Amino acid sequence: MLNAILAAALHPTSATLTVQGTGDLPSAFAVTELAVATIGAAGLATADLLGTHAVQVDRRLASMWFGMSIRPDGWTPPPPWDPIAGDYRTAEGWIRLHTNAPAHRDAALRVLGVPGDREAVADSVAGWAGDALEDAVVAAGGCAAVMRTADEWAASPAGSSVLAEPLIDWDVSGAAPLDLALRPTRPLVGLRVLDLTRVLAGPVATRFLALLGADVLRIDPPWWDEPGVVPEVMLGKRTARLDLTTDSLVDLLTRTDVLVHGYRPGALDRLGLGADVRRQLSPGLVDITLDAYGWTGPWRGRRGFDSLVQMSTGIAEAGMRHFGRDVPTPLPVQALDHGTGYLLAFAALQGVARRLATGEGTAARLSLARTAALLTGPPAVGSLDPERPDDVVTDVEHTSWGPARRLVPPLSVEGVRLAADLPARALGSDRPAW
Repeated sequence: MLNAILAAALHPTSATLTVQGTGDLPSAFAVTELAVATIGAAGLATADLLGTHAVQVDRRLASMWFGMSIRPDGWTPPPPWDPIAGDYRTAEGWIRLHTNAPAHRDAALRVLGVPGDREAVADSVAGWAGDALEDAVVAAGGCAAVMRTADEWAASPAGSSVLAEPLIDWDVSGAAPLDLALRPTRPLVGLRVLDLTRVLAGPVATRFLALLGADVLRIDPPWWDEPGVVPEVMLGKRTARLDLTTDSLVDLLTRTDVLVHGYRPGALDRLGLGADVRRQLSPGLVDITLDAYGWTGPWRGRRGFDSLVQMSTGIAEAGMRHFGRDVPTPLPVQALDHGTGYLLAFAALQGVARRLATGEGTAARLSLARTAALLTGPPAVGSLDPERPDDVVTDVEHTSWGPARRLVPPLSVEGVRLAADLPARALGSDRPAW
């Protein structure tokens, strides 16, 4: 997996990765290997920035960070899933409805013609053909995915298009010098990262950049929240609210060094912030973007999340067969989100290195569905040792919700201190300014 990532790099790495620890997340796929490879790639890109060579990943801690890194003290985060979200039997198979966002929930319920009651939803779904319901929910502005096999996905127009795409699609354009001191212990201090992402891959990427010292400013609309994961992903960041249909990002973009965004293709163009405009506002911009289902096929504009992509690409079906179950069986963690998050950070760091060396700006495009194609190799039949006291740092993080601690970082880069300058905070806690 690491070789596949490095083959997709903007430039080669000279650093060396070593792996310590034992154990695997039990899965039909090599999920721990994906965690090690993607976190390791981000570490290698960090080392290249500094001209160092020693990078180490702890496979056990990497597996744990692909779940949850935060350990609340005396409080409990809200549940990560809406009560309606989940897998349902159709007349001819399985479908997953993703209803965490109110608009997506409303769309699914309108199509099904039922109130927000899980039993009523199940009864209605049972009368639908899976493909027909998927199409209807998507057309209504919702999010749904039929469970397919890997072969069915590969043979479909959407799947064949994604599988033909590069893991990272690069473009180099524009030029402007980057004033960055590259301090050995905190290399990204002074780097301004504008975060226009939501659950979960993009926020994982910008959390990693924040741990390296970057000034990360996340922007959300006034009505958005994702309470189940905000405490996990907001470590080290500032956060403000803007309605991009009426509020301007121009002032922020003119002083942005790295932009990470997860809007569907064309969304920023409709806001008057297409790629050419972004390059004009910030020559030399490192412009990193992701979507769910790739950039070339018929599903390139489709809304999607990790759990849906696992259904579409055959992962949930393979898990069901591997474990001998009669229900869709996804990965033990949201590995597509986390893995893509570290790949986004890898791309951002490579873009920063390119700009420091040549002044050139870069753009990189990634997708959850293309990351899914990295999941190869034999099933992981091992297990992880239980969490130990020394797996958690002793310093208390005073979050917006109460005290907490974090798992020890799974990555070590020679001379670098991976640490957050800010605790996780509620969305909208700051002003939209650098």
